[in-house]
Amino acid sequence: YWDGSGHRRNVVCLKGDTIAHFLELVRKDLAKEFREMTNVSSDALLYVKEDLIIPQDLTFYDLIATKARGKSGPLFYFDARDDVRVGAIDARVEKEDSHPGKVVERRWYERNKHIFPASRWEIFDPRKTYGSYTIHG
Repeated sequence: YWDGSGHRRNVVCLKGDTIAHFLELVRKDLAKEFREMTNVSSDALLYVKEDLIIPQDLTFYDLIATKARGKSGPLFYFDARDDVRVGAIDARVEKEDSHPGKVVERRWYERNKHIFPASRWEIFDPRKTYGSYTIHG
């Protein structure tokens, strides 16, 4: 959960779960600790992965099966290895790992979309090519 600072959690999803279902699970989990989440619907939450806002109608399975790519590489990559590059790391070469996503309130995003990191976020379009990164290795 991201409200200007990170609050890491784990949620288990099943094959075929939509982003909307995932956000509802997250909302229920967060409501235990963040009272404001009890009055928020999952429609008022956004899932951000690799600086991309993932639409709620997509499934994790579709993103994984199609090897969907973000701005800095694969959105999900489960065959990650340690980064064994020595010396200065070239930011133009992607690592083969997957970073945690962020769940934010849409209202927070609307208030902060002109400030980093939200200023970099855009809606995911599966037809768009987001960069010319190469996998090192």
